[in-house]
Parts: sequence; structure tokens; C-alpha cells
Amino acid sequence: MSASSALSRRGFLGTSLLFVAGAAVACSGNPQQTASAKGAKVTLTQWYHQYGEEGTQAAVKRYAEQYTKANPDVAVNVVWGADTSQYETKLNAALLGADAPDIFELGDFRAEMARKGQLEPLDDVYGAAKDGFNPADLDYLTVDGTLYGIKTIDDVMVLYYRKSLLKKAGVTPPTTFTALVDAAKKLTTGGVKGLFIGNDGIGDSPYLLAWSQGKDLIDGKKVVYADAARSIGGLRDLHADKSVLLGFTTDWYDAGAFAQGAAAMQWCGLWALPTIEKALGDDFGVVAWPAFDGSGRPVARLGGWTQAVNAKSKHKDEAKKYLQWLWIKQADIQIDWAVKYGFHVPPQKAVAAKTPALAKGAAKDAVTIGTENGLSFPAEWTQAMQAGFIAAAADIAKGAAPEKTLRAAQAKAQSDLDKQMG
Repeated sequence: MSASSALSRRGFLGTSLLFVAGAAVACSGNPQQTASAKGAKVTLTQWYHQYGEEGTQAAVKRYAEQYTKANPDVAVNVVWGADTSQYETKLNAALLGADAPDIFELGDFRAEMARKGQLEPLDDVYGAAKDGFNPADLDYLTVDGTLYGIKTIDDVMVLYYRKSLLKKAGVTPPTTFTALVDAAKKLTTGGVKGLFIGNDGIGDSPYLLAWSQGKDLIDGKKVVYADAARSIGGLRDLHADKSVLLGFTTDWYDAGAFAQGAAAMQWCGLWALPTIEKALGDDFGVVAWPAFDGSGRPVARLGGWTQAVNAKSKHKDEAKKYLQWLWIKQADIQIDWAVKYGFHVPPQKAVAAKTPALAKGAAKDAVTIGTENGLSFPAEWTQAMQAGFIAAAADIAKGAAPEKTLRAAQAKAQSDLDKQMG
């Protein structure tokens, strides 16, 4: 999209508020002029996508207001609006023009943006605090040895299991893929299926299977997921005995199938834990996706949003100081953002450890799983690569030859990666 087609912030993101010395005023005119009138010398524009949780918009405005109270020379223009499906497209368009934000969210961090010079390096923002972050997040946000983003929340994805149903069936939470297949079969009875991983019977499982074999999706400049043909081939076994729930009314990222008793085990996110706890009390637990075999490893996927600084911003130093204040120094804000309006994990390990809502039970177990077993998609991973990979896995689940199918998809993904790497 050309720079001339980029929409203005207020045009597509709706009403934003400018916080100047603790006061909120509508952005009806030039934000910089408004800030100057109130005494601020710099106005930072910060974009958020439209979160679904009630209270999030008021929270980020409150954080900005707190910063301006402590730093009267800097006003923060919080811009809120586009939903997840539209946000990235509109952000990419804006970054090509003159009306781009200083700070913005990224749902999927893209290494390509860093290599194109769109993201400002943030190593100095982390400073000595770097070692306190979840290592998986640091790996995810590092491009050619440099950090380009700060995670604001970690969404840990885990395998939920129903304690009473496992006990009745005489099985324990699986620690290998063979045990998972066996448990799913034994737990399938009456109107209950053993496992729910998505309405398509695939969900996150291809990634999890590859990682659990000790393989990756991309290694440096090479797409390598065909090396996991043995583990991804296990999808045929998982589907063979009809123990996987298919076509439920909600998908894997919703707690419905598990909470309503349609499946004894479900792959889902920590965000669903409060709903599950309300429905089932303490009759559930969480574990990582099991190691494929004795030479593999248990894994969990980490999602969550990232904030970055526009490398072309006229106020990069001020933007970096604000991010450092917000996502590194303010533990209370990080806890508030993580658990007050949803259920997530603060990316700093010390902050997560002192979050009361994450201090016991399955929530505490999930935090440990995220720290010890968490992995994220490579920063070079694209939607096109994802589509090809999932389609190949679906074919394998139906009986296609694993290695041949994955090699064909991998060749297309490699072409995409070659173009991305220049």
C-alpha cells in the first residue's frame, strides 16, 4: 500500500485522548499544539488494537496519565480502536506515511519489519533487566542479535485435563505422545471425547509435535520443519481411533468444550482458566504438551502482544523512556494489565512471581510451564508459511505420507523466507 493511501489515526481508530499533566482532553486539533498549550514539549502517539476485555481502554489511558504526571514535558496520545483482524493492515499502511505512531503494538512480531528499518532497537531499554524476562520472549524479539520489542503479556497455552475423568479411566496426565494417544482413547466414552485440539482436529498440534521432537520451524535461513516428519506423522495415530473431538460449537481457544464436559482434555490458553475454574472448581489441572518420546521435550506455546518503537519517530528517545517506565519499571502496572482485565502472565519472571492471582493451583503451574517449556513462533514465520504448514499437517492426519507432504510445503516456505531475507 502506498503512503498516500495510509489513513489518518483518528480517521480509522476513532476517539483518542491526550493526557497532558494529568488532564484528559479530546484530540480535536493538532495534538502537538494542544500539548504545547498545556506545557508539554513532546507528544507521543501510542497505538493499541481494540482489546475485547472490559476496562482495558481506561487502563492504558490511566497509565499514560500517570506517566505525564511524573514527566510533565511528555504527553501521551493513546489511540485505540482497530480490532485484531484490521489492526495489522492499518498499522502497516500508517508506517509508510508521515502520520505513523511513535509506539505501537504488534500481535505477531515480524523480523522483516526490523530488517526493513521500521523498528527501533531496544537493547538499551532492557538494560540490566534483560535477564529477568522469559527467555522465550527474548528469543522471539531478537533479530540478528538485537532486541526490537517488549512483550506486554504472555499468553501461555497448556493442556487442560479433567482430574476426575482421568482417575476414573485409570490414566495419568500424559508425558509422551504415545501416552497422549492412549489416554485420549481411554477417555473417550459416551458423549465425551478424549481430546480437543481444535474444530479441524489440528489446531496448534503441528507446531507442538515438531517442538516436542526437539525440532524447529526455522533454523537461521532455512525452513526445517520437515525434519519433524516422524512426530507430525503421529497425527494419523491421534485421529485413527476417533478420540479427537471435531466440530464443536466453539474452537480450541475457548473453554467451552472442556468446561461443558465434551472433552476430557483440551489444548487452550491460560486466559480460559477463570472460566474453567468457575465451571469445574478444582477438578482440573494443566500440563505442557508432552514430549514426543524419551529424546524429546515437553513444550507450551507462548502468545501475547508486543510493543515497539517506530524507528522513524521524531521522538525515539522519549518513546523508549516511556516504554522502559511502563513495561520494565512499573511492576504494579504490569500486574494490573496482566490479570485485572483478562488472565495473562507478566513477561518479567519476578513480576509474575509476585502476582497474587498466579500464586497457586493451576495458574501457578501454568506460569512454571511457560517459563520452563514456553516457545514462540520464529520472528520470520509468516501467515503464508503457517497456511502451508497447517494444510500439510491436515493432509497427514488423513493419511498422506508425512515426509513427502512436509517437504513440498517446506519448499514453498523456503522460497518465502529467501525473499524475506533478501
